[in-house]
Formats: sequence, structure tokens, C-alpha cells
Amino acid sequence: MEKKIVLLPGDGIGKEIMESAKKVLAAIESEYHHRFILQECAIGGDALDRYGVPLPDDTLHACNEADAVLLGSVGGPKWDNQPPEFRPEKGLLGIRKGLGLFANLRPVKTFPALLHASPLKEEIVKDSDMMIVRELTGGLYFGEPSERRNNGEDVVDTLAYSRHEIERIVEKGFESAQIRNKHLTSVDKANVLESSRVWREIVNEKATDYPDVKVEHLLVDAAAMKLITNPSGFDVVVTENLFGDILSDEASVLTGSLGMLPSASVRTDGLGMYEPVHGSAPDIAGKGIANPIGMILSTALMLEYSLGMQEEAKAIESAVMDCLEQGYHTADLKIKDGKQMSTDEITEAIIENLTTKCISDSICSSYV
Repeated sequence: MEKKIVLLPGDGIGKEIMESAKKVLAAIESEYHHRFILQECAIGGDALDRYGVPLPDDTLHACNEADAVLLGSVGGPKWDNQPPEFRPEKGLLGIRKGLGLFANLRPVKTFPALLHASPLKEEIVKDSDMMIVRELTGGLYFGEPSERRNNGEDVVDTLAYSRHEIERIVEKGFESAQIRNKHLTSVDKANVLESSRVWREIVNEKATDYPDVKVEHLLVDAAAMKLITNPSGFDVVVTENLFGDILSDEASVLTGSLGMLPSASVRTDGLGMYEPVHGSAPDIAGKGIANPIGMILSTALMLEYSLGMQEEAKAIESAVMDCLEQGYHTADLKIKDGKQMSTDEITEAIIENLTTKCISDSICSSYV
């Protein structure tokens, strides 16, 4: 099978962890007899330095022509003093909007070997396994007007949604719940915001189309508290852009390290952009100690969701789990009696587990 993948390394540790993803993809090519055509493009601060804009037209065009997109990270203090329209993050917002990636899917699942690293007690966090479905191209981040007024003394941001925008993300939430444990939690602020009241109305309307899914509504403040006190009580969470941004970052801390978690941003035709949830970590860039696991698991998500390669995705996930159980970890993780590794070393350990399992299980020979 031949697929075209656009790589957006971006800034900070993005380039290092993208190299790990490329090595894993090469192993999948070899073991499963696929061919991946890789095209590297610029985004974020890297694009600002090279082309003067955070999202070049050529990058957006290449991504639209691809089967999937892998993103490293964007941003860093180097560009903090840029005008708002020339900050690296504008490239990230722009590509989401430009590609129509309206749904962000963030799985949050604890790893047995890392339970001790969570800031919560092990008995609270141990069974956590949720999917956060966040609306990605509407709401406060894109509403107009968004401006300073009265010589900078006043400011306005606009939270705006159309019915269509709410309906499609709510449907994605229900669809995700159907293939998991059939429990959907819709998060809003319906006691204060009119947009949330409309959101809740639409969730209740759509619930009649999914009678097998249990639906509950939570105000965003209550949801934030429940994530800390009872995270295993969530299955699928669906919410708007701002709330989803905050809650998904809060949930990611449950695992003990931001470096472990992948995410997918998708649209209806299957095209998706896949990225780890951590930032560009400029303080450790170039030191060879970045954790590539979030990037590698994002690669697995890409194979599963956009490329239809479920067995390959599961093989990568299994190889990562085996690596952690063997005690291998990067500097951000602490595994008792484990072995600390560099970015390259842990990548090679994951690939060794991947290829060894593929041979022992004889699951690759049928893929042509």
C-alpha cells in the first residue's frame, strides 16, 4: 500500500521527535510491505524564519494533497515578541482552519508502568481511559470581532458557533462513544452562556439518534473537578474549543508525563493531522533527551484513523508498552529500577520490540 504523508517538524524538539516517527514508519514499511512517500514542509517559527509567515501557502497545499499529516511542535520564546499575526501559533490555528480539521481526538490512558508518576494517588488514576473530543475550528479562538478598543482600554473576544459546527462535533462524540463504552459526557457552561445552552439543546436532540449511548451533562467547572477526583468515571468527553483546550491539558497530566500522549485532528473525509500534546520544549531542544513516545503514538493514531492500518497501529502501541514494561524511559519519566535512555535509544528499543513481535507473531507476511 502506498500513502503520502506530510511531515511538519516545526520548532524546538519537533525536529528530533519527527526523526523518531520517520524511523518507526520505515520499520512499518519494511515489516508490512508498505510505501510511505514523505514530504517535509515548514510551519510555525521555522516557517517564520525561512519564509516570513507561520503557515506558507505551499505547506497548506501539500497537506491538502496528502493522505495524512504528522506535526511535531510549534512555538518558543524566540518569537514571543512577534505581532499576533506573526506568532508561530498562528500557523497551528491556520492549518486547522485551512484543512477543516474540526475535531480533536485526544485519548488519555494511564500506563501501568507509570502509575507512580501521576500526581494523583494510584487508586484514583489507575483505571483512567478516556477520549476527549474537542471542537477545533470555532468558538472563542476564531470569533469576530476580536480586538482592542478605546485606545487599548477595552477589549472584546467573540464566542460564536453555528448549528452545523456544533452538530458535527457532537455527532463525532456520539460516534466515539459507540465504539468505546457507550458513555458520553457533554461539557458546557449552560448556566451562564447562551452558546452553551444551544450546545446542550443540540446534544439532547442528537441523543435520540444514539439510544445505546448514555448521556450526561456537566458544567465545565464540575468536569474539571471530576477529572481530579474521579477520572475513571469518564469514557468520552465532548466539548467546545476553549473548554476542550483546558480540560484536555488537565487530563493529560494524569498519566505522569505530557510526553506520552498523542492526539488526532480530523475532518469527515479521513484526512487528519497527528501530533503529541506536549509543546516545543525549547529548553531541552538539541540535547537528545526529548521523549518521542507521544510522537510515536501519534504515528500509530495516524495509521489507524487516516490510513486504515489497524494492525500496524496496534503493533506500535504494543511495542511502546513493552518498552515501558522493560523499564526503558527518557529523562522526563521515572521508572523504578529502569534504564534511562536518550531520544534515539528509546526509539531504537521501540523499533526492536516492534520488529521482534512482528516476526514472532508472523502477522506481517499477509500485508502486500
